[in-house]
Amino acid sequence: MSENQNLLAEQRRSLILDEVRRRGGVRVNELTRKLGVSDMTVRRDLDALARQGVLEKVHGGAVPVVEASTHEPGFEAKSGLELTAKEDIARAAARLVAPGAAIALSGGTTTYALAHQLLDVPDLTVVTNSVRVADVFHAAQRSSGPRQGAATVVLTGGVRTPSDSLVGPVADQAIAALHFDLLFLGVHGISVEAGLSTPNLAEAETNRRLVQSARRVVVVADHTKWGKVGLSSFASLERVDTLVTDAGLPDEARGVVAEHLRRLVVAGEPEPDEDADI
Repeated sequence: MSENQNLLAEQRRSLILDEVRRRGGVRVNELTRKLGVSDMTVRRDLDALARQGVLEKVHGGAVPVVEASTHEPGFEAKSGLELTAKEDIARAAARLVAPGAAIALSGGTTTYALAHQLLDVPDLTVVTNSVRVADVFHAAQRSSGPRQGAATVVLTGGVRTPSDSLVGPVADQAIAALHFDLLFLGVHGISVEAGLSTPNLAEAETNRRLVQSARRVVVVADHTKWGKVGLSSFASLERVDTLVTDAGLPDEARGVVAEHLRRLVVAGEPEPDEDADI
């Protein structure tokens, strides 16, 4: 069977993971027919996804990993998932930022991707509890030297989590004293019942402080976060102004989001009113 050259490995693995989660398990021969690739290619993809901890290989196929609500993957493990979706989301979210704004970026791999897209937006003040996000701005300034309009970055203190976020009382106190125009928030899970949630109790409290200090809250989350629930909820959907996501979000979920949020931005798709304020 000839390989399907139209699908990159990342895209193929994203489709496989979606199928596993949607159906509760798939067989190798089903995937070869659906994707138009060889058994060997599918098995390599399953091996890669199993190493990332997002599915479990079984005889003849794969099943989803049932995560405990307290399970928190590390930054490196999460950074290899949904790469294209995160880049698309980051570009769409960056268009919401005006020069000179005071913004906050929470921890997470999607906000990390967003930070790269904001390097050329002049005169930003960036508050973050993410070591990785702060490093993006600091690395850019080190490589290019002092330049007019470079972002001013405020990194909170705190205790480092597996996802390289700083949390705890030190972070909470620093954030509580600040006020910013926009908060870009990465999440572990988002659902109608639980709202925004995370498996880390300390991170949930720090995220609550971020939400309280923000004039507008923008959640940046790929479609795989929909329906997931972590141990601790920190905000309801009604507290979110805008969700920026990717085209993989199901129509049913889009309808639910429209009922609870002011604005849904799907990366790569036109909005009903492109000039709407968030």
